Amino acid sequence: MAFVRVCSEDEVAPGEALRTESAAGPVALFNVDGEFFAIEDTCSHGQWSLSDGYLTGDQIECTLHMAKFCVRTGKACSLPATKAVKVFPVQRQGCDVLIDFEDGHFAA
Repeated sequence: MAFVRVCSEDEVAPGEALRTESAAGPVALFNVDGEFFAIEDTCSHGQWSLSDGYLTGDQIECTLHMAKFCVRTGKACSLPATKAVKVFPVQRQGCDVLIDFEDGHFAA
């Protein structure tokens, strides 16, 4: 695992997202009440940025067609999306938030 520093935790307020670029493609980092989660930043249905969506609890709603995904698991929660997006391991070191871009995977 190769964790890379993405930001400090105060750069992403609770209920907000941050888009970051990686060799794996764009990744969205979400702050859910102080817990951080990272998923692919592209909706599996409409090829749209998820970091621009509406975060309610642990679900992000895509602004293109209103598909929802769980930011914890990457699983599609509502139509029209039926395919999950990849999740990436997140780690905190002090005030820094790190993502392992090499270990993106689909939840079991």
